[in-house]
Amino acid sequence: MARDKHSDRKADKKSKPDGPDPIRRRNSAQKSAKATAKKGRGRQPVGRTDVVEHMTVPQDSTGKALSLPSGTVDLTAIKTGGTPVGPRNKREAAAMMAELAPELAGLQERLVAESIRGGRRRILLILQGMDTSGKDGVVKHVLGLVNPAGVHLTSFKKPTAVERGHDFLWRIHNQVPLAGQIGVFNRSQYEDVLVVRVHDLVPKEVWSKRYAQINAFERKLVREGTVIVKCFLHISKDTQRERLAARLDDPTKYWKYNPGDLVERAFWVSYQEAYADALRRCNTVGAPWFVIPSDRKWYRNWAIASLLLEALRELDPQYPPADFDIDTERRLLAES
Repeated sequence: MARDKHSDRKADKKSKPDGPDPIRRRNSAQKSAKATAKKGRGRQPVGRTDVVEHMTVPQDSTGKALSLPSGTVDLTAIKTGGTPVGPRNKREAAAMMAELAPELAGLQERLVAESIRGGRRRILLILQGMDTSGKDGVVKHVLGLVNPAGVHLTSFKKPTAVERGHDFLWRIHNQVPLAGQIGVFNRSQYEDVLVVRVHDLVPKEVWSKRYAQINAFERKLVREGTVIVKCFLHISKDTQRERLAARLDDPTKYWKYNPGDLVERAFWVSYQEAYADALRRCNTVGAPWFVIPSDRKWYRNWAIASLLLEALRELDPQYPPADFDIDTERRLLAES
C-alpha cells in the first residue's frame, strides 16, 4: 500500500466461483432483506471500555455473515474469494444489485429529507484494504446507486505538512459527514496504525495508543447519530499480482500503475499482521468490522451495497411532515 498513493485500482480478473462456501448461509437475499427491515437500533450495557453502543445485526443478514468474529484475528482463515451469503455468481450479483438499488436510493433520499427538519443521523462507510482491493471500485459501483448530492467522499492520501502539524485524527474530524449524508472514507484513520507501523514512521509507544483513540473517536460519532460501516476489503496476494499485471498489459491502464506498489507489496506479511491487530482491537460493538471477500469484484460490490442497505433499513428514516398549511399553499399557488 503506497504511502503517497492511496487511490485504488480497478483492473479485474474475470473469475468464476469455485463453488459454494462451506459456511454459506442457505437463506435467500430476499429473506435476508425481510429479516432486516423491521430491526431497530438499541443500546447494550457492556463491561469493556472500548465498546460503544450496540448496532443490531439480524441473524440472517449480510452483516451477520460478514461480521468479523470476536477474539484472535487470523486473516489467512477467511477466504478472499468466498461467497458466504448472497449471490453465487456474477449474473446473480448483477440481478440482486439491480433489485436493491431503488430501495437504497429511496432510503437515502429519506435520510436527506429527515435532516432538513433537524434530523441528526448519518452514515459513515469506511473502506480499508491493500492496494487493488477495490476501494475506488466500491465508490463507483455502490455509491453510484444513490444521489451523489447526498454523498460526502474523502480519499485520505499522504498527510500534508499542515495535517502533520496536528493530531492524527484532526484531518479525520474535518471530513465527518453532516447530518443526512452518507460519508465515505477511502482509507481512513486506520492508516495511522497501518502504514506508520509497517514502515516504523512513529515509535511503537505512539501508534500503539491510537487504537484506543480511534475507538473513543468512533464512540463519539455513534453517540452523535452516526452509523459506522467499516469494511476491510480482503484480497489474496495472488489476486493483487494479477490486478497489477493487468495494468501493465493494457496501455489504457498504465496511469493506474505505480512502481511504488511493488515496494509496498514486499511488506505484505507485515501489513496483514497490522490489519489483523487493527481489526481485532477496533472491532467494537457500535462500530464493528466487516470482512469483505474481494477477489471477485462483483461479490465485493454486492456485499457492501447490501450492508449499506441494511444500515439504512435499521435507521428507517422518514419523510418529515409539512410544516405549513397544505390547503393554504395550494390556494395561494392557484392564485399566483
